[in-house]
Amino acid sequence: MKVTSLTLEGAKLVEPVVHGDHRGFFMESYNEKLMHEHGIMHNFIQDNHSLSAEPGVLRGMHYQLNPKAQTKLIRVISGSIYDVILDIRKDSPTFGQWQGFILSDANKRQLLVPQGFAHGFCTLAANTQVIYKVDEYYSPEHDRGIAWDDPSLNIDWPVSSPVLSDKDTRHPLLKDAELNF
Repeated sequence: MKVTSLTLEGAKLVEPVVHGDHRGFFMESYNEKLMHEHGIMHNFIQDNHSLSAEPGVLRGMHYQLNPKAQTKLIRVISGSIYDVILDIRKDSPTFGQWQGFILSDANKRQLLVPQGFAHGFCTLAANTQVIYKVDEYYSPEHDRGIAWDDPSLNIDWPVSSPVLSDKDTRHPLLKDAELNF
């Protein structure tokens, strides 16, 4: 397993070892011992799975407030996404900065998104399926978001008119968002 620390402190790109042959492939998508060897010590307690039927579906930018903040380990099992993380830790030197990554069934990359980050993705292919582990249960009372198109962030999304949920059309700008990190 190859684990790369990213510019935004605490975020990591995880690339599992893939064993492929004429039949297909095998990989360990999660191995607690190997994760711990790379400093990933989170106790993941829930798996989530989403399907986006068409390209251009944008989900985000989501986070949960403390004490129900979540660390996420994201991976794509079918299709591909442009995955974006945004540092929303007020005292962080990278507060308000974002990074984007292509995650796909082909590259098998995984993204570790620590607590204190907003997260979102845009599908690049039809019938994209995303699975992610979290270390805290979903809490509607702590669920928050930031506008995907906040001009102060200038996130370089691969679409200009994404397919959005009603909820994702109503998130505030970062400067108006409730943050407790």
